[in-house]
Amino acid sequence: MTDSLQFSLDGGVATIRFNRPQVFNSVNKDVALALQHHLRECQQNPAVRAVLLTGTGKAFCAGQDLAEITGPNAPEVADIVEKHYNPIVELIRALDKPVVAAVNGVAAGAGANLALACDVVVAKESASFIQAFSKIGLIPDSAGTYFLPRLIGMQRASALMMTGDKVSAQEAVQMGMIYKTFPDDTFEQEANALARKLAAMPTKGLAYTKQLLNQSFGNDLTRQLRAEGDYQLRAGSTADYKEGVAAFLEKRQPTFTGQ
Repeated sequence: MTDSLQFSLDGGVATIRFNRPQVFNSVNKDVALALQHHLRECQQNPAVRAVLLTGTGKAFCAGQDLAEITGPNAPEVADIVEKHYNPIVELIRALDKPVVAAVNGVAAGAGANLALACDVVVAKESASFIQAFSKIGLIPDSAGTYFLPRLIGMQRASALMMTGDKVSAQEAVQMGMIYKTFPDDTFEQEANALARKLAAMPTKGLAYTKQLLNQSFGNDLTRQLRAEGDYQLRAGSTADYKEGVAAFLEKRQPTFTGQ
């Protein structure tokens, strides 16, 4: 693995941290492959019950490291997208645990869209989001054209992608792009507290919710209602459902195990 991407596990929360502050946490091959590895590790490890994706320094992630795709022997941009970014997005969406993007600074290009692929996005009040692709003649990738119009509508998504205008964290909340902001001085503590809250919740129920949300993009109403019935049957057979009901009846706080 690489020091450019840090991984730690504590209290059920796996923290994955971009760690190339000198280049605003831009992604190169080593970072992309390490991120894929850690996301697979989070899926397979039952001790992981939530994932927190964040960055070191002033940036969350500035997207692709352009130094890697310039020069005589540079790989094709399309090859980078297919092998590096697309698998990351698919792993985030398939992960049976909630993934929180804690945007600690600027999130640009693919960095912005990797954040938007996560289940919950929170940001520092001073953070910003930029669909920077048009500024260098590229198109938004990393599922940006999939998630952003679904989050904020076609008109706003089209404008932001074509102009490359910067969106402040507060504006991102107002337009429904992200969940909420936290003050800069308490951001890390509050983002960690959110991830820990999710890690202490019924993990399988959250996974089923995530799978239903994934399906809702392609289902009509009848298929979605049927899917809800199927997943509710699964959720009702979990140990956490039994614990939740028992705790409610006994007027105490539940202790969920993720089973």
